[in-house]
Amino acid sequence: MPATRSGATRGTGIRSALLAVPLALGLLAAATPAGAAPAARPGSSLSCRGAGVDPEARVRYRTEALIHAPLRTVWRLQTDVERWPDWQAPVRSAERLDSGPLRPGSAFHWTTPLPPNPASSDPVLEITSTVRQLRAGSCIRWTGPAVATGLRIEGVHVWTFTEVPGGVLVRTEETHTGPQVDANVPAATDLLRRGLEGWLHDLKTAAEPPAR
Repeated sequence: MPATRSGATRGTGIRSALLAVPLALGLLAAATPAGAAPAARPGSSLSCRGAGVDPEARVRYRTEALIHAPLRTVWRLQTDVERWPDWQAPVRSAERLDSGPLRPGSAFHWTTPLPPNPASSDPVLEITSTVRQLRAGSCIRWTGPAVATGLRIEGVHVWTFTEVPGGVLVRTEETHTGPQVDANVPAATDLLRRGLEGWLHDLKTAAEPPAR
């Protein structure tokens, strides 16, 4: 497992912002214009074994990154859930709820700090994700809630991995639903964007060999 490097530090707070969307909405609502939310990258929705993100969700974002590393390295980092805290500083804990290789039906519980806010006094946000579809080395789709007292976000997350010259093209798309995020779609979408781009940055930093 590659050692944690500066990319994980850069991600600190970004993932917390993503998963603490409700507490940020009240702060951002007054400053966020009523215009359109930041646009996702163009292209059809991502899917894994024919299933994609929530088509009805108003909060969604898609992005991608080229990672200069072998597919086996990128896939191992992404699917070895219990070691996410090694390379993603915003992930405080991660626990598999089953054993063996990640597969459809596998579930995992993970946490990220929840900053002080008027909506909840809980110190952490609790996320339970269940793998719905998976094709080894190619794609994975999981769903599940992120919850704290008084807060709940339903997420659907798709990842695809494509070998290309020089490495692996990793694409990701996620949707969020829930009254807290629907209250300010532009703000929630921007926070989702920063969270996904931070995750890809951390994955790229962990997978690629250090520069000499």
